[in-house]
This record gives sequence, structure tokens and C-alpha cells, in this order.
Amino acid sequence: TAMTKTGIPKPKTAEETSQLIKVALGQEKADLAVINAKVVNVYTGEILEKQSVTVKGEWIAYVGPDAGDAIGPQTEVIDARGQTVITGLIEGHTHMAWLYSAYEFLKYVIPGGTTTIVTETFEVYPVSGCDGVVDFLESLKDQPVKVFGTAPAMISISQAARGIPPAALEKLLARDDVLGLGESYWQAVLQEPARILPLYEQTLTAGKTLEGHSAGASDKKLAAYVDCGISSCHEPIDAEQVLDRLRLGLHIMIREGSIRRDLEKIARIKDNDIDLRRLLLSTDGVEPADLLEKGFMEFVLQKAINCGFDPVGAIQMATLNVAEHFSLDTIIGGIAPGRYADMVVIPDVHTINARLVISMGRVIAREGKILVFPRKHKYTPKSLNSVKLPRDMEPADFSIRVEKDTAETRVRVIDLVTDLVTAELETQCPVIDGYLHPDLHQDVVKASAIDRTHCPGKISNGLIKGFGLKSGAMACSAAWDTSDIIVVGADDADMACAANRIHTLQGGAVVCEKGRILVELPLPVFGIMSDLPIEDIARRLKEIKKAASALGVRHPDPLLTLITLTGAAIPYLRICEEGLVNLKDGKTRSLFVN
Repeated sequence: TAMTKTGIPKPKTAEETSQLIKVALGQEKADLAVINAKVVNVYTGEILEKQSVTVKGEWIAYVGPDAGDAIGPQTEVIDARGQTVITGLIEGHTHMAWLYSAYEFLKYVIPGGTTTIVTETFEVYPVSGCDGVVDFLESLKDQPVKVFGTAPAMISISQAARGIPPAALEKLLARDDVLGLGESYWQAVLQEPARILPLYEQTLTAGKTLEGHSAGASDKKLAAYVDCGISSCHEPIDAEQVLDRLRLGLHIMIREGSIRRDLEKIARIKDNDIDLRRLLLSTDGVEPADLLEKGFMEFVLQKAINCGFDPVGAIQMATLNVAEHFSLDTIIGGIAPGRYADMVVIPDVHTINARLVISMGRVIAREGKILVFPRKHKYTPKSLNSVKLPRDMEPADFSIRVEKDTAETRVRVIDLVTDLVTAELETQCPVIDGYLHPDLHQDVVKASAIDRTHCPGKISNGLIKGFGLKSGAMACSAAWDTSDIIVVGADDADMACAANRIHTLQGGAVVCEKGRILVELPLPVFGIMSDLPIEDIARRLKEIKKAASALGVRHPDPLLTLITLTGAAIPYLRICEEGLVNLKDGKTRSLFVN
């Protein structure tokens, strides 16, 4: 797709437009025509019978009852035979920089009818900087579908990973495939406005959007956050929270993906008799097993219809509403002249089952089978070598020295309240030979964060309660919002073994016991993405869960529980290479309670 470098998707050339005019008037022949279709018109909410759509190059030339004079011997004619045609689905908020490559991911997205995707990029930035984000964005270019990104706002509990310099942001905002500044957590924005608001101003000046993350904010705090120019949020979890945010002018992305499934609870909003044009559907990221089993946006749209949303309204929520939010509705979001020829043939509006998928004028999938494969990207050597530990970790690196002579001492512990939410807990821990020992009877083990980028080898050791680990260790290089390897372990030697294995693999997720690697998933791209086929990734994730479970971990997704321990979005006590951080005030806490 030709785009300019001003950062705004390029309009059609005069020559392209002139060709479209001729095809619309029947003076030139179309490259492709869809005939005998019921077209869902998302602009008016109508379903129009006996429609034809003609296409020249990547663009729609004409939509209406009579395309006969534009169909020639060379025109590829698709007879919809009375089936329904909708515009290609748009995913407005997902995370493609986690686990799989774009090549693997898109193979499973294309047959379902999604033709435009907007992904966050913040996972890449702390470990590989602006160059890494550019390399990642390049992997999304020249694909059978359109993929856009948002620049990373870099809200982090780690000083080293916090913030993006104005020059780096400028470089990313100047790209045509970057639509705005990615999600930034409201607590940090209100705690550090002097650091973040200039980035907001810079983004808005570039004509781009500010994506929001307002989980837990209400009334005055929510209003203060919206004051900043935030225009969307994917975090509300029920109809009341959605209504509060819609009333403040936000576009709300209803989330139905692997991390949270909120669609069913939010669906009650349809009974409120309000305007739903600012509601969007989104996944916020889909794991390999869910992608293989359920699919992508077609699954979310079908579920919205099953939850009782009006089918045409639901289709708007996965197409036009998303396009309007990103100011892309002049080129995508509906079936109309001058828009990209992105179309999906489905049996009827109640059945989101893609029989045929057209993206930018090309048939890319038919009957669930992909016809145009994604492009494989060759990452730079720098992107494939991002785990920079200066030496092998040793068991002693994970030991916690206690200065005073005592049999036990009072400590601050990360307390897992749910599999993702943590609290700050104070408890007594045994001291043996001057070293703090985890208390397995109380389900307290060690949690350590090791920087692999900014100050390689810098480590902070803490304690966690409720993880469930009885022996061994678990580690991953894809710790949220930081450049850390996160390790949880019942044994110092196993913690060192797991961290060293990740260094050897140049990224990965590892479960280890008694010095033996039980299972691993290599993540060599930025230390956060695999180059394996999706089926293999799904299998290994299952094995990681099984191995962790055998060591006592009962959480539904042990890897997710592990990597969110460094995150700045989920309350309350987190850990990074600098120590424990409480998100209530953003301040670092000492492990020892004086």
C-alpha cells in the first residue's frame, strides 16, 4: 500500500482517481466485480439487495445496482449468489509483538476476514529501542492485509525503561503506518504529567490519536485523564463503566481476547437505548491456542451478535466505528467508492463465516483457506540478539543478605490476590546463616528481575506469595513494560539455571527443576517473539503450563502471571530491576520493613 512519509495515509494519485471515475462511469473495465450481493451499508445501517461492486486496482470504483458496462472479458467476476457482503473487519487494538511472528499470525487471521489491524509496539521499545520498533513495523509492511502500529508511550515502573525521547517519538510519528501514541496508564499520567503531557502534545500536533488505558479511574480522575486528549479506552469491564466513558466522548473498545473477555457483561448496554456508534470491538491480543481454536475478529463479531447486539450495529463496531476513531474512514471502514476494496462474503448478517475475503482488490482467502500468504520478514542481527547479560548468573546472585543478626525478619511481599492482581503484604520470613529464606509452607518464594538491556545484569530480589511453586524455577524474558528477565523460584540454583538458559536462547520462557530444563519456548526475536509455527508455540505453552502445574502452580496461565509481575497497568505491588514498586504512588519500596 503506497503511503506518504508525512505520517498520514496517502490519498489516491490523480491517475488512480481518474481510472476509478472511468470504471464508475462504465468507460473502462473493472479488474474485479462482485455481483448479485446483499451489501451491508454501514453508513446508513441498511442491507441493500441486488448490488454490484466494481474494483480497479486496490480501490472500489462503484457500488450500486448496475455494473454491467464495467465488466469486460478480463474482469474477475465473483457472483455472490444473494449472499451478504460486508467490508473487511478492522482490529483497533491488539498486541502482535508477543509470542508469534507477523507471518505466522497473519496466516490464521486472513481466512477469517480481518483486513486491517492496529497493534501496540511498546513490548519492543524497552529491549530494542527505536530501531527495534522500526524493525518490527517493517515486518508488518507489504502484507496481504494492512497493519498499522501505535508508538510506545513507555509507562514503566523501571526508570531505565520509562518514557520515550521526543526525537524517537517524532521519528515514529512521521511514519505513515503509525496512527498515534499507544495506551498509557492513567495513574502514571496523573502522577507524572510533566513527563507525559509533552508527548501527548507532540502526538496531537502530528495529527495522531492518543490511545487510552483508564482501568480503575472514575469520576474526577477519569475526567482529568480525558482532559489530556485521550480518545479511546479498551479497559472497561461492564456496561456501567462503558457508559461513563461514552458520556465523556471516548471511543470504547469492547475487549474479547485471551487476557480478558468482557463482551458478555458489556452487552447489557444495548438495553440502555443510547447511541452505540462509539463502540468498537477488539481483542487486546490473542494467544496461539485461541487463534487456532476460535479465530480472530470474526469470532468477536459473531459473539457480539450472539450476545444480542443488532447484527448491522455489531458490524459497524468492527468496521466503520474503528475507522472513524483513527480518522481512516475516507479509505477503510465501509463499502463505498474510493475506499480500499476490502470485502468479505458471508452467508448472512447473523453468520460471520467468511466464504471469500478480498483485501485491497485481491482475493486472499476462500472457504477458510488462505490464497495469498503473508511475507516473511528478516529481522536485523541486533533484533535477534537482545539479551545482554555480562556473565552467567550464579545462585549467589539470588541470595538475599540480612544485615542484622536475627532468626527472622519482617519483609514486604508481593501478594497474588488473583492470578494478575497483587497487593502489598508484610510478613515474617526465616533468616538462616545471615540469609533470608523463602517460606514454602506459607507459599512464599523468591521473585527476581534482571535487566537485560539498559544496565545488563542489574538484579533486584524480592518475595512473592501465592504463586504456588513448591520447587524449581520459572523465568521469561518478555516481562511487561520493562527490559527485564523475570524469574520466580523456590531454589537459587534453579533460578540461575533458568536465567542462563534464557541468555543462551537469546530470549525465551523456561521451567527448570534440580538444574534440569523441563520445558522451554525460545523467543529469539527481541526476546519476546518466537519464530516457530503457531501450532508449536501453542503446544509449548501447554507444556509450560503442565510443567508449572507439576511444580505446584495452579494459575490458569502461569506464564502470564509471571510476566505481568513487572507491569505498570495492573495493581498494586510490582517488581523491576530497581526493586519493589507500589503503583498507588509509583514509589519504590524496600524489601525489608524497618
